[in-house]
Amino acid sequence: MKFLLNLTVALLLAGTFVQAQTTSATPGKGKVSGAILDEKSQPFPFVNVLLLKASDSTLVKGLAADDGGKFLFDQVPAGKFLTLVSMVGYQKSYSAPFNVNDDAVALPTISLKTDTQALNEVTVVAKKPFIEQQIDRTVVNVENSIVSAGATALEVLERAPGVTVDQQNEQLKLRGKEGVIVQIDGKQTFLSQQELITLLRNTPSDNIEKIELITNPSAKYDAAGNSGIINIKMKRNKNYGTNGNINLGAAYAKYGRSNATATVNHRAGKLSTFISGGAFFNKGFNNNDIYRRIPFEDKVTIFDQKTERTNKSQYYNVRAGADYFVTDKTTVGVLVSGFYNNWSNPFGQTNTRILNEDLSLQRTFRTDVFNGGKMNNVSANANLKHQFDDKGKELTFDVDFVNYSGSKKSNLDTRYFTPQGQEETGSREAVRNNMPSDINIGVAKLDYAQPLGKGKFETGLKTSFVASDNDMIFETKADEWVLDPSRSNRFKYTENVNAAYVNYNAKITKKLSYQLGLRAEHTHSIGNSVTLNQKRDRNYVNLFPSVFLSQQLDTNNVLNISYSRRIDRPNYQSLNPFEFYLDPYTFQRGNPNLKPQYTNSFQLVHVYKSKINTTLAYSRIKDMIADELPQQIASENKTFVTSDNLDNQDNVSLTVSFPVTFTKWWSLQANFTGVYNAYNSIYLDQKLEIKQASWNMYASNQFTLGKGWSAEISGWYNSRAFYGLYAANPMGMLNAGLQKNILNKKGTIRLNVNDIFWTNRFNGTAIYKDIDFKVKSEWPSRQFRLTFTYNFGNQNVKGARQRNTGSDDLQKRAGGGS
Repeated sequence: MKFLLNLTVALLLAGTFVQAQTTSATPGKGKVSGAILDEKSQPFPFVNVLLLKASDSTLVKGLAADDGGKFLFDQVPAGKFLTLVSMVGYQKSYSAPFNVNDDAVALPTISLKTDTQALNEVTVVAKKPFIEQQIDRTVVNVENSIVSAGATALEVLERAPGVTVDQQNEQLKLRGKEGVIVQIDGKQTFLSQQELITLLRNTPSDNIEKIELITNPSAKYDAAGNSGIINIKMKRNKNYGTNGNINLGAAYAKYGRSNATATVNHRAGKLSTFISGGAFFNKGFNNNDIYRRIPFEDKVTIFDQKTERTNKSQYYNVRAGADYFVTDKTTVGVLVSGFYNNWSNPFGQTNTRILNEDLSLQRTFRTDVFNGGKMNNVSANANLKHQFDDKGKELTFDVDFVNYSGSKKSNLDTRYFTPQGQEETGSREAVRNNMPSDINIGVAKLDYAQPLGKGKFETGLKTSFVASDNDMIFETKADEWVLDPSRSNRFKYTENVNAAYVNYNAKITKKLSYQLGLRAEHTHSIGNSVTLNQKRDRNYVNLFPSVFLSQQLDTNNVLNISYSRRIDRPNYQSLNPFEFYLDPYTFQRGNPNLKPQYTNSFQLVHVYKSKINTTLAYSRIKDMIADELPQQIASENKTFVTSDNLDNQDNVSLTVSFPVTFTKWWSLQANFTGVYNAYNSIYLDQKLEIKQASWNMYASNQFTLGKGWSAEISGWYNSRAFYGLYAANPMGMLNAGLQKNILNKKGTIRLNVNDIFWTNRFNGTAIYKDIDFKVKSEWPSRQFRLTFTYNFGNQNVKGARQRNTGSDDLQKRAGGGS
């Protein structure tokens, strides 16, 4: 299977590196600009503008005007052109032909008039690629992918370049580094890695418009995030009038799952409103095999465990918002969203054989496990945006409130048996725990921008307050349930972060530009273990500089260099010194002594012909927070995982992203990332030194078959890599999908197969000091999916206001490591 996987990925990428340098047309140095007005001589935003060859009207470039009705085409080759300006419901407007000779052409103002004749359909002239490389970020256009239809947000992230989804340890990594900040519509999720993975696993991809990967954010962003930011932008219909869409999907992977989403938008006059909602139902499984050797006093005990679990989940979400355009310069808006997520493991069983070193059987035990939980979320945002008369001068103000509430439950019933299979008398152990949690977040943010000198000056203030309350109630049963105070714990955490930043960007010459930023953050946090009467009070101030330089080398080449310093604070419940048991010999423990980690990151980016992107990055992490580190209590044959600080981690990565057009009907987007990680620390009183080179690749083939048919074949591959102390074997998958447009292009049917050969499985080892074990894990990665999408109403393209909220960079760390 490993040979087959490597062969499949090789075929996906065959010829791409040869053709990547020859398939793009050479852009020129010319620029074409203009402005568009409506019938009232007001700026007409978001109108479609096409640049056409004057000789045969073939398309050269296309874009949408900005919110001021202005447009700009750059890198236009020499020649004779004309423009076509269109908006459904208005008459098309052609410009007079004009010449471009590596200079700037300013077109006369264009006015659009209402078209009284109704149009029967809208023709789509271009489709964004699945992966789009921009100067400062990588964009994954989820809604354009056939094989992503009917998937989950987590499954889409597995295909994103440079993103690694560690299903075994429930973690996300970007370019081989932990500490990823995940935002939804610019709002950080504020969940632990485990709870975030659960949320993404239950979020349908049909709700997602695109995913942005920002690897080196500026000072305008919060300083949190060692490896960068993943921003998931949910769909919000950008049309005028009343319209909407419906998505229905079903999938099968041993068990079934289904999803349904709907959106309705209304935009008229000064008011724009929308509401969307969805539901997702899933049943799946997770199987784990763990083989561990525990040495103690010249004796070795072996545990051979096999765990089978089924899981069920229900997810409901709703989002609603309104923008009111008070004047042409002032807009106020509100946004309310929430979700309900309920999950359970109705069947879970671990069968364990305890062996002597010579593999003779000591005894066996069986643990029946029930895990479950729920999480509710309510978020509200109020926003004010004002544009002053001076061009580029702008003020925005946000106030946010976010609440997460829920609970986690676990019941464990263990029975022990003799080597002959007879149940040992009086050996039954029954325990249960319940952990209700409540998290409240308040944020206020003020941002101001204005032109200054030859550039743009930005500054802002932000304050946030977070309060979380988690109560672990642990009980054991003899004749009746009794509280176990030694394993119960209530943990409260409060955190206040006050920040201020300044940012300035300008051009030194026509080809050389720069951006300088400085962010200051004051943090005051208190972690209080009420039960243990332990309090950890931290109060500190940090400065986070950032520097960006961009040089246009020539017509085809752009070089960007950047530096930033960042911080990652521990997840709230990682600080909670509770113990969460999976069976009598396996549990998880919090660490109240965790310190923040600091990262210095350097990045060099080369862009060729605006398509081929090469990024070389280096970072050093001090006091790196490593999750899921295994430790053992050898005298009791117990193994547990915890979070701890390692001294240093050095990370070097090289990422190459490029498109290839083979023919008019076949195109490909390919991404390759190579990573070198080096860990250097003292851990468990012994020197830990790990050096590992790894790589991953992604390739997506798009086929246009005609008559409304299209297809996609994609795949990704991760080489052998280290995740903390775990050495993971290679993983990957191959996907295929078919799409047909129906109902006058208002409807779409997609059929796809995910992970055709079921190669997306975890297989790893951990060997360090007295730790020696192997882990295998599998889940329903291979799936058959069928989805249907229908768009209704007035589909006039009109952009809705895009904005980030005040809690942009806050909502990651609210959950626990349970």
